[in-house]
Amino acid sequence: MNCRHFHVDGVVQGVGFRPFVYRTAAELGLDGWVANVDGHVEGEVTGAAVAIEEFADRLRTCAPALARVRRVRLADSPAGPPYGRGFHVRRSAPGGAAPGPRDLPPDAAICDACLRELYDPHDRRHRYPFINCTDCGPRATIIEDLPYDRVRTTMRRFPLCAACAAEYHDPGDRRFHAEPVACPVCGPRLAWERLREEDALRAAAETVDSGGIVALKGLGGFQLVCDATDERAVAELRRRKDRPAKPLAVMVRDLAGAARLARVGDAERRALTSPARPVVLLARRPRGRSPLAPGVHPGLSDVGLFLPTTGLHHLLLDEVGRPLVVTSGNRSGEPIAVDDAEARTALSGIADGFLTHDRPIRSRYDDSVVRFAGRSRVTVRRARGLAPAALPLPVGEPVAGVGAQLKHTVTLAAAGRAHLGPHTGDLADLATHEAFLAAYDQLRRLTGIEPRILAHDLHPGYLSTQWAQAQPLPRTAVQHHHAHVAACAAEHGVRGPFLGVAYDGLGLGDDGTLWGGEILLATLRGFRRVGRFATAPLPGGEAAVRHPCRTALGQLLGGERLGCPPPPVELSRPFTDRLDPGGVAAVRTMIDREVNCPRASSAGRLFDTVAALLGIADRITYEGEAAVRLEAAAGDIHAAPLPHRLVRADGLWVYDTVPTLTALLARLHDGERVGPLAAAFHLTLAIATADLVGRAVSEGGPRTVCLGGGCFVNRRLLTETRRRLRAQGLRVLVGGEVPVGDGGISFGQAAVAAARITGER
Repeated sequence: MNCRHFHVDGVVQGVGFRPFVYRTAAELGLDGWVANVDGHVEGEVTGAAVAIEEFADRLRTCAPALARVRRVRLADSPAGPPYGRGFHVRRSAPGGAAPGPRDLPPDAAICDACLRELYDPHDRRHRYPFINCTDCGPRATIIEDLPYDRVRTTMRRFPLCAACAAEYHDPGDRRFHAEPVACPVCGPRLAWERLREEDALRAAAETVDSGGIVALKGLGGFQLVCDATDERAVAELRRRKDRPAKPLAVMVRDLAGAARLARVGDAERRALTSPARPVVLLARRPRGRSPLAPGVHPGLSDVGLFLPTTGLHHLLLDEVGRPLVVTSGNRSGEPIAVDDAEARTALSGIADGFLTHDRPIRSRYDDSVVRFAGRSRVTVRRARGLAPAALPLPVGEPVAGVGAQLKHTVTLAAAGRAHLGPHTGDLADLATHEAFLAAYDQLRRLTGIEPRILAHDLHPGYLSTQWAQAQPLPRTAVQHHHAHVAACAAEHGVRGPFLGVAYDGLGLGDDGTLWGGEILLATLRGFRRVGRFATAPLPGGEAAVRHPCRTALGQLLGGERLGCPPPPVELSRPFTDRLDPGGVAAVRTMIDREVNCPRASSAGRLFDTVAALLGIADRITYEGEAAVRLEAAAGDIHAAPLPHRLVRADGLWVYDTVPTLTALLARLHDGERVGPLAAAFHLTLAIATADLVGRAVSEGGPRTVCLGGGCFVNRRLLTETRRRLRAQGLRVLVGGEVPVGDGGISFGQAAVAAARITGER
């Protein structure tokens, strides 16, 4: 008989891997044991050599759906278990010093088997809201430490009843070593004030039915719920939450329900039904064919839909019988509430009642959001169901990317992989800053990664930068747009030079000015700027970001002059005439005197300008709103492009926006409708981008192009740009697992820091 020790790395805890190992060994007639040790799985097997090799091969290729096996190692074990004693699952062990970072399992939505039991009146978990098994249920949100065992989760306060214990210890049961396993006898209980279980559920459903708002305790935090078909309820939720226009996510019962509200392609269908259950942004059905209240997604062409993630969501949907708005349980700008007492304070005055339970949430996880451009997934927000799963990254020494200011995340990386933490929101105040610190500390403790270098943004005003600079660790500053394109390159394994196209709102450039429409010749270690958009002043700084009409005035009155005269006054007069004359005069004075008018070469601000000139958005209530509305106006309309012009200035290729804006105003003056002009702008921007990249390639630049920045969440811009770049024979990449916007900055920072360490050596 042969005795071998095996060691398995990857996402192998909390995913039913030990039961899988047990069954595999039993099928092959092997004796031995398996255990969770620190953050991995290991054990010993005794048996025929051919059976052991087959065993190792199955561990690599036949693992459970939620597992991600990175490596299986075998070593001789002369003192292995004696033959004939069977195979056993041993108690978990800390294992001393870990050989590398530990992988964490994300939460997984309710599986089909549990869903059948939920609705089976003969099953003992019939209508139990917290039903789960080895294939589904809470993971990252309840883990307190590794190795992953019930005693190291927030389920430790719920001792197993005899029936659950029997399932937990039965190798043939689906709940064999399922750590969150529970039932109505021994598990968490639903509550609504003094009501419990079914009475609590009915009270919540009746509140929604009557037009009220419910705060529901979900997997990763509280969610605010109302009837998605009730316009008054939606309007009241917006008023109380102070969220006047940002679209709201809608939960539907199943794929058929999603198809009634939006166009669902194959890629979207797979995402909707995946264990991650993200919110998927879909093209909505025409108004007359959708029962959704107009206020759910006012003036937009997409609607965010997702399927139920837990038994509780299924039961509430059944009770109400209509689609539900399910949005983050917070006031605008604050982190989502996770604790019951915190929620009752933070959501007082918003929720009419609280549907809660007694299982604590250890880590805050909002819902993930994705979008598709053709078959390519673009991640808008990486959170529940996706984070903190490890991503490959060429890194040795432990590093941390501490992110930017908006859509903040943090990334810890070491030993060839990176853990991109969950979305924590915009670092705008003490509450969100504390949420960032809590997420960082939890991720650091669970992964076992102790960073030796911190990578941060150049901007000194970012709270993440200030925090990094206050730490007693070596630091490296990473330019914002370099981080964007480095994130894309690192995700796709690009090792050599590449051209980066970084389009977003604003980021501090290495010359001290504001950037946002950039063409970079880059490696992971560094970059050189080879192209940009023409600059224009932002009158009032942040005030211009909130008021696109100010940005438009900056373009018209003070845009960079590169040989073309500004648009004629008679063309811009319809725009300026609808604004307050005193405000226009004040902005003109600010620009003339260069008072609080920082200049920016920003693609995002150009979207704002066009949206304002077309009358789509003079002011905004959330980041990116003007661009989202402009994309909605463009729809699927075919339009002739506007003129564009590239000029050489200071050794860079510069997109002179004046001809584009002049033609836009002229066509608007001649009576062309807003929709075709919005479509023409998208097309023009894609053509100008392809020309900028083409100039860089013709001068010896590489033929791999990495797209990054929040503007590429725009499906039309991404599709048109990618098509034109590919027509030049270029390899075009965009982030899929890593958020394309600022949520991916921390991953890009970590990639740059790792490359710089390698380069220094």
